[in-house]
Amino acid sequence: MTISKSTKRNVWMLTAAALTAAAFSAAPVVMSAQAPLDQAWTILQAGADNNSTEQRVATMRVLQLIRGDAKAVSMAEKGLQDKEPEVRGAAALSLGAMGSKSAIPQLETAAKSDKEGAVVMAAAKALIQLGDEKGYSVYYAVLTGQRKSGEGLIGSQEQELNDLLRNPKQMEAMAFEQGIGFVPFGGIGLQAFDAIHASEEKAPIVKATSIKILANDPDPRTEKALVAATSDKDALVRAAAYDALARRGHSAILPDLNAGLKDDKEEVKLTAAAAVVHLSTLPKEAE
Repeated sequence: MTISKSTKRNVWMLTAAALTAAAFSAAPVVMSAQAPLDQAWTILQAGADNNSTEQRVATMRVLQLIRGDAKAVSMAEKGLQDKEPEVRGAAALSLGAMGSKSAIPQLETAAKSDKEGAVVMAAAKALIQLGDEKGYSVYYAVLTGQRKSGEGLIGSQEQELNDLLRNPKQMEAMAFEQGIGFVPFGGIGLQAFDAIHASEEKAPIVKATSIKILANDPDPRTEKALVAATSDKDALVRAAAYDALARRGHSAILPDLNAGLKDDKEEVKLTAAAAVVHLSTLPKEAE
């Protein structure tokens, strides 16, 4: 059967019209698929700009779920300049969790010059997460009262450290934000919670939190400071020190842990015992 030219032309026109109609009908589907993403960013931006401090803090915290996104990083970096320390601290922690190495200069500035201790410690933790070992120096100073050079803190630095340790509200927030589950035995997490809420002295929980982070500091001076902390007057600090020394995995310090097996606090004794067992299973290090 022979198809006339006019028939062919009509078929072609109908086909073209159908394809065009299909293209137009598909366009709204693509646009609607993008709408939730746009809506999500709008929500986050509104949260970052909200007058409520709680809303801005919440926004900074959830940004850590968005890794490798320049827009999220920029939003968190802006949070580092917020007027409220809670927002700045949350922004710092998220930048660390996001793996944003581009934020290192801003975090270093915050760790050196922010006037709120909790923000300084949050920035220091973020630097550590990003592979910048300078962040450990802040926690070392909290634990020992000295800079890593061995010099005592003086002048404004000493005052800042004192303020840091004496601000209960700030330290409570910082400790829970950064995590205090540093000892897996004896319900120490609950005891730490009780210590924070029942005691006016907040230094132990701050030191214990610092010790948790210092567990990964490769500096030999830090190991000596942790060994010294096993003799701290506060059981929470001693337990955290034994835990950190176990995690460092240096069997050469085993003799320094034996005293913990006779500690009068059960949680400390348990932690020391676990540390001794763990380090005893490791190959002996060359002297």
